[in-house]
Amino acid sequence: MKTSMKLIAAAALMLPLMTTTAFARNQIQIVGSSTVFPFSSLVAEKFGKTSGFKTPVVEATGTGGGMKLFCSGIGERHPDIANASRRIKAKEVENCVKNGISPVEIKVGFDGIVLANAAEAATFILTKKQIFMALAKVLPNAEGKLIDNPYKKWSDIDPSLPDTKIEVLGPPPTSGTRDAFVELAMEGGAVQFETLAALKKSDKRKFKAVAHGIREDGAFIEAGENDNLIVQKLKANHSALGIFGFSFLDQNADQIKGATINGAEPSFDNIADGSYGISRALYYYVKKEHIGIIPGLKEFTEEYLSEKAMGEDGYLLDKGLIPLDEDTLEEIISNAENLTIVNLDAE
Repeated sequence: MKTSMKLIAAAALMLPLMTTTAFARNQIQIVGSSTVFPFSSLVAEKFGKTSGFKTPVVEATGTGGGMKLFCSGIGERHPDIANASRRIKAKEVENCVKNGISPVEIKVGFDGIVLANAAEAATFILTKKQIFMALAKVLPNAEGKLIDNPYKKWSDIDPSLPDTKIEVLGPPPTSGTRDAFVELAMEGGAVQFETLAALKKSDKRKFKAVAHGIREDGAFIEAGENDNLIVQKLKANHSALGIFGFSFLDQNADQIKGATINGAEPSFDNIADGSYGISRALYYYVKKEHIGIIPGLKEFTEEYLSEKAMGEDGYLLDKGLIPLDEDTLEEIISNAENLTIVNLDAE
């Protein structure tokens, strides 16, 4: 979006003066991604115990839902921070700008998206193409014509896969995890079909509709924004797989296991070095207009990016966060200190 920076600057000039009574709240409010939720919750807990400020309130609303709340306005009725398991979208920036908001972007690390099942259940070794074949709403047949997904069992896709019905618990469309999953896994599988690879070149919009279309016949079950709930359901249902962030696998490794995808296991090292192909950056966005008004907002960011939180032995790494490299972290810290607003044209 070529005009994002100009729009934000213009909105700042037009922003009406806010009275101090509009900012009576003295506790940070955070909404957004269920994947980033455990990391922000831990920082909030540490911050509340050591900073002298109140412990921030953190709510898992999903990335899309959090962005909608975050960009809806300025003042005590609106949240200060939005967690996101994907980068803010251009239309979300535009909505923020329209409401006089300048979002400061903080990248906090990386996370893998896993397909996991109960530790005692069958082991899955999958490719992205097989994932697409299992979950796509429509697939090309031998003649290249799109048909409704015919597969009922994993073994229908490939005899080497478990002879169990396809049953996957996953996030709803408002989730950043869902956004990243369809872009990284589903699209990655779709292009393995010649007809769909050609469609991507000739009609990107139609390709995206096919590649992102998730089946609605019961094989994929929307399980809400609570990833912990998906983990609990997998323990009870050994036939099902779940889709969620690596940190939830890491924290429950004694009870669930992740599928190998395109030859790589979902592990800390494989996500960090890029060999695990379904991984994404994690962010949170701070409302610049609330800094200096909502007590502790700037200090909370300092805690999040501190050595004790994100360093080599940081408590966020113990929680499963894949850290930024040192140079990137230094850049992010500088952006946070300077309150650098998001610039979608930079990448």
